[in-house]
Amino acid sequence: MSEKEQLEYVFSPSRVGTLLVAQSAKGLCAILIGSTQAPLIAELKSRFSGATIHKGGAGLQRDAAKISQLIDSPRNKTDLPLDIRGTTFQKRVWGALRKIPTGKTASYSDIAKEIKAPKAIRAVAGACAANALSIIIPCHRVVRSDGSLSGYYWGVARKRKLLEIEGAR
Repeated sequence: MSEKEQLEYVFSPSRVGTLLVAQSAKGLCAILIGSTQAPLIAELKSRFSGATIHKGGAGLQRDAAKISQLIDSPRNKTDLPLDIRGTTFQKRVWGALRKIPTGKTASYSDIAKEIKAPKAIRAVAGACAANALSIIIPCHRVVRSDGSLSGYYWGVARKRKLLEIEGAR
């Protein structure tokens, strides 16, 4: 019988709400945004249903503070280790998202073209919604072709705020 994966998590306040930052043995595996803690814990348990989840310590709290600082100073970079989980397609989309410069946006269509799947616009939107590492993988920088804001897993108001902080809107 194999052991269950162990994840630890902490909360950190930010300008866009409460962050839940979780890590596995490989690195950060989730950065979730919400208004209250209980739904964030439920979201973490849903995304990582096979894992044992427990409260993290001071080291993870420092990493979570770095994520909060990234929101305030988005042009800064972080070298935190990541545990990026998803399908091959999702990882291609997320790689393209990480190339969008701070303060800029790209359309879902632009991302589909970037990953050489120009007809996969809806699938790109689905990959954005499945992104568990918000802020680090900046799905908030993806907008409609006309530049208007569309859905964001954590709410369009948060998307707008993140883009305003970055100077994109």
